[in-house]
Amino acid sequence: MSYSILLVISLCWINISSPDLILCSVNARDLHFTRTMIFAIEEINNSTKLLPGFRLGYQIYDTCSAVPVAVHVAFQLSNGQDAVFYKGSNCSQSSVVMAVIGDSGSTPSISMSRILGSFNIPLVSHFATCACLSDKHQYPTFFRTIPSDYYQAAALAKLVKHFGWTWIGAIHSDSYYGNYGMATFLETAYREGICVEYIESFDWTHPQSKIQRLADVIRRSTATVVVAFTSPGDMKILLKELALQPGPSRQWIGSEAWITDSSLMSFTFCTGAIGVAIQKSVIPGLRDFLLDLSPSKVASSSVLTEFWEDVFNCTLRKTSHPNKRACDGTEDIKTLKSPYTETSQLRVSNMVYKAVYAIAHAIHNVVCHKKNATIHCNKYIRLEPKQVLTELKKINISQNGYHISFDKNGDPIAFYELVNWQKSESAIIEPVTVGYYDASLPMGEQFRINRNLTWLEDGTQVVPVSVCSERCPPGTRKVLQKGKPICCYDCLSCPEGEISNMTDAPDCILCPKEFWPNTEKNSCFPKPVEFLSFGEVLSIILATFSVSGACLAIFAAVIFFRHRSTPIVRANNSELSFLLLFSLTLCFLCALTFIGAPSRWSCMLRHTAFGITFVLCISCVLGKTIVVLMAFKATLPGSNAMKWFGPPQQRLTVLTFTFIQVIICTVWLVLSPPFPVKNLTTYKEKIILECALGSVVGFWSVLGYIGLLAIFCFALAVLARKLPDNFNEAKMITFSMLIFCAVWITFIPAYVSSPGKFTVAVEIFAILASSFGLILCIFAPKCFIILFQPEKNNKKSLMNKN
Repeated sequence: MSYSILLVISLCWINISSPDLILCSVNARDLHFTRTMIFAIEEINNSTKLLPGFRLGYQIYDTCSAVPVAVHVAFQLSNGQDAVFYKGSNCSQSSVVMAVIGDSGSTPSISMSRILGSFNIPLVSHFATCACLSDKHQYPTFFRTIPSDYYQAAALAKLVKHFGWTWIGAIHSDSYYGNYGMATFLETAYREGICVEYIESFDWTHPQSKIQRLADVIRRSTATVVVAFTSPGDMKILLKELALQPGPSRQWIGSEAWITDSSLMSFTFCTGAIGVAIQKSVIPGLRDFLLDLSPSKVASSSVLTEFWEDVFNCTLRKTSHPNKRACDGTEDIKTLKSPYTETSQLRVSNMVYKAVYAIAHAIHNVVCHKKNATIHCNKYIRLEPKQVLTELKKINISQNGYHISFDKNGDPIAFYELVNWQKSESAIIEPVTVGYYDASLPMGEQFRINRNLTWLEDGTQVVPVSVCSERCPPGTRKVLQKGKPICCYDCLSCPEGEISNMTDAPDCILCPKEFWPNTEKNSCFPKPVEFLSFGEVLSIILATFSVSGACLAIFAAVIFFRHRSTPIVRANNSELSFLLLFSLTLCFLCALTFIGAPSRWSCMLRHTAFGITFVLCISCVLGKTIVVLMAFKATLPGSNAMKWFGPPQQRLTVLTFTFIQVIICTVWLVLSPPFPVKNLTTYKEKIILECALGSVVGFWSVLGYIGLLAIFCFALAVLARKLPDNFNEAKMITFSMLIFCAVWITFIPAYVSSPGKFTVAVEIFAILASSFGLILCIFAPKCFIILFQPEKNNKKSLMNKN
C-alpha cells in the first residue's frame, strides 16, 4: 500500500483537527510512513522558529498503488477542497492545496505529477525513484527526497562489477519503477562489460503460471547472481514461489525498494543478499510517538482500529467481527514486532520527514522574513502554490543533522548504504550495513566496502563466481563464442611470436622483432643471439682440427727443411713445396677467423683471407703440376721446356694467380664489403649473428676463381698422372685436387641449406677438409719415406721405372 499525502496551508490562529484517513486497506509499513508525516507536521506546528503562528493541515489518501485511483486523487486535489478545515473569518484560502507528498510508487507519481504540474502544485515524493521523473520538461513540479534510480542503477552495476560477476540474471517489476530502473541498470552494466543471461519482468497481479515460469527460469539458469529491481510486494510473491521448490543457491542483488523490507527476511535461502539502501537515520521522539497508542486513541480512527484489530487478532467493534474475541485492553503495542514499530532501521521514514520539512521551509520562506533577529510573518498573505514551488527549488537546509536540498532536476544528492543480509546469533536475518555509495565523490572513490560480507549458503570467505566463461589468463586471448553474448568466449593461446600480458586480453600483441615470447607467452624477452662461439663443443673441435692442421703443415715444413738436400725433397721442387706448406698453414689458421662473434673487421678478414690463401695454395699446386709436366718433356730428346719454366717463372706464376685474387678481394672490400648482421628470418625465436656478404657477386667471384684454378690444376694433374716415374707427384696432386673439388662441390648446397651458425661450421669444415686433403695427399707419402723408409730416399729409387 502506498500513500499520497496532501499538505494544505491554512492561515488560521485556531487549531485544526486532522481529518480521518481514507484507506483501501491497512499496511503496517505504509502506516508507519503516514504516522511519521503526522509526527513531522505536529513537530512543525509546535515550533516557534518555523512558521510561527501558523499550523499545517493535511489530508491522507491511499492510491492503492493504482494509477486510476492516483489520477482521481490528483484531479480532486487540483479542484480544491472546500470545507476541509474549520471555517472562520481569519482563514484565507483554506481549501487551496499548497503541496503534495507522495506517492510511494513511481507509476502513480508520474500520473499525479502530470496533472498537478499543470496547476504549479509541487509534488514531493519520499519513495518514487524512477529516473524518468528527473525530466523537468515533463514533470516540472516534481521533487523527491530519495535519490533517483539513475544513481541506484549505477551503484548496483558497480557493485556487480566490483565482485567480478559478468554473467547475471535480471528481473524487475513490470512498472515504471522496475522498467526504467532496469533499463538504466542494463545501460550501465553493459558499459562495465557485464552480460545478462535473461531479463524477465513480472507483477504480483500476473497469473500464477507466469510467476511459476519466472521461478523456473531462475532455477535453470547458469548465472549465480540475480539482480532484482522490484517492489517489495512483487518480490514477496516471487520468493514464495521459489520457496515451494528450492533450486540452486542464488546470490541476490537487491534494489532499495525491497532490500531492507523486514517482511522478506523470513526467506532464509536469500541469506547473503546484497543491495543498496537509503541511509539509516535517527528521528528523536518518533518511536515514542508511534508507540503512543492505546485502545481509546485507536478507537477514534478507523484506520488505526483496523490496524489494531489485524495485528492483535481481536476486535474493538463488536459489530464488525462477531466471531473475534474482544480486545480487553491488555494488548501492548510496545511488544509488537511489526514494520510499524520498527525504528532501528529508519530509512524511508527519514525521506518522509525530510519531505515535510522541505515544504514547510518553502512556505516559511514565502510568508516569513527575518528582521533584527526577529521572525516576522504575514498571516494575511494570499499564498499561491507557484510561490511554494519557486522556494522549494532554492531549499538548502539541514534538519536533524540531515541535509535537504534539490538539484536542477529536483533530486537530492545520491547517497546509499550497502546492505548485506546476515544471520544474527539468534539465527534471524538482519540487514547489516557493510559499505556505502556516495555519488558526490570523485569517480573511483564513490564505492566503498568496510565490513565482511555474508555470501549465499552462509559463506563468509569465498566470493560466489558468476561468469559465462572463466577469465582468460595472460598468454591467451578471448575468442567470442558464436551466437552468444560477449561474456561467453573461449581462451586461445597466442600465436607464435605474440603475447598477451593482461587477463581477458581481446587480442595478442606482436613482440618487437628482436624479442620473443617466453614459454607462458605473457612477456617478451630479448631473443638469444646465436653465433659459433669459442666456448661451444663444435667450435672447440673445429679449432682443434684447425690448429692441428697448421701444426701438421709446420711439422712437414720442418721435415722438408731438415732433409732439404735429400733427393725426394729436391725432386719435388722444394721452393714451391715450402710455399705450399706456408699457404696450407694459413689455410688451416684461416678457419679460426670464422669462429667468434662477427664484427666489421672479422667479416672482411675471414672471407678475403680465405680467398687469398686458398688461391695461393692452389697456385702452388698448379705450379708443381706444371713443373712435373715440363720435367717430363725435358727428358725427351731435343726438348728445352725447363728453360721456359724455371724457378723465376714458377714464382711469377704463383704471384700472378694470387695477385688476381687480391684484386678481386680489394674491389669487393671497396665497393661492398662483408659486414655483421642480425639474421632475424632464419629462426623466429632467436637471432643469428652472421656476416652478410655485402656484394654477392664479389663472394661468388672469389669462390669461382678458386674453383677455376682448382679445375685447371685438376685437369693438368690428370694428364700427368701416368708419367713413368716410380714416384709420380702428379698422381698425388690428382688425388688431392679430386678431394678438393669434391669437398667444394658438396660445400655449395650444404652452405646454402645449413641454418644459422651451422653455415659457418660447414664453411670451416670445407676449408679444413680441402686443406687436409692437400697436405695428406701431397706431403704425407713423402714424409713417410723420409722418416720411415730412408732407404728409398735416393736418386736410384726415384728414377727406377716399373
